[in-house]
Amino acid sequence: MEFGRVEHSEIKAIDFTLPKDGDQTSITLKPLKNKANSEFYVGCAKWGRKEWIGLIYPEKTKEKEFLGAYVKHFNSIELNAVFYSIPKEDQILKWKAMVEANTNKDFIFCPKFSRTITHIKRFNNVDAETDNYLKAITAFGNQLGPCFLQVSDNFSPKNLPILEAYLKKLPVDFNVFIEVRHEDWFKDKNARKELFQMLAKLGKGAAITDSSGRRDCVHMELTTPEAFIRFVGNGGAFLDSDKARIDEWVIRIKQWLDQGLEKVYFFLHQHDEADTPLIADHTIEQFNKKLGSNLARINFITKQGGLF
Repeated sequence: MEFGRVEHSEIKAIDFTLPKDGDQTSITLKPLKNKANSEFYVGCAKWGRKEWIGLIYPEKTKEKEFLGAYVKHFNSIELNAVFYSIPKEDQILKWKAMVEANTNKDFIFCPKFSRTITHIKRFNNVDAETDNYLKAITAFGNQLGPCFLQVSDNFSPKNLPILEAYLKKLPVDFNVFIEVRHEDWFKDKNARKELFQMLAKLGKGAAITDSSGRRDCVHMELTTPEAFIRFVGNGGAFLDSDKARIDEWVIRIKQWLDQGLEKVYFFLHQHDEADTPLIADHTIEQFNKKLGSNLARINFITKQGGLF
């Protein structure tokens, strides 16, 4: 993942402290009562990583078998594969069957909206494309988690009416999280307030993306009683820094849980995905210890390089 990438020489100078909660968060969580049985989902963005052979995938695992191997370690995935083209229903059914064949019936897919809708046509005259997308992903059945809608980097606050009109066309009970990237969404206080108020009114979530080079996207605004967090680590020599950042997230999520947060979706990215399972396992370990989740730890095949 390239978004928010900075030179290694810059990383140590970055303040990774999480900002205080946004105004919408207190509005969203205030009326909620504590829930004893919150749900937790931790995963990656893709399963097709050859670098994971010998790490979490058995030796000689073929590419067509990667998903079956992935679901033995994680209970969810931020499905970026469907971003590049609108998926076909038969492909969704194949992925669903592969998960079921590997006995992980609690696994969920969180598919990204296809770029034809969000980036190429920018929500203009996309009724047919949206219908095809929704028809395909509903084939996941009970394995369908929330969807992830990311607008382009140059989609600015002046386009808020377009985004709002599109979201109003989606099914009312359709669970979706929106990520915006244009800096003016965060620089302009009125634009920020209007965006998150609109999402809250429509019952749509706000994705929070924590990357090194775009600290403004760590907006800490919850528009629904669910958190969808995209964590972009630096990996390698900065693995300890990534772990410290995860630990701070655990503290904040604990505060939200105490206020009634119902679900946590936490997806791990790295600029070099080779060691993503390492930071993912640390995340799961800390969630289990500090948040009361009961997620299975990653079953590493080898202790390569003494990292485990």
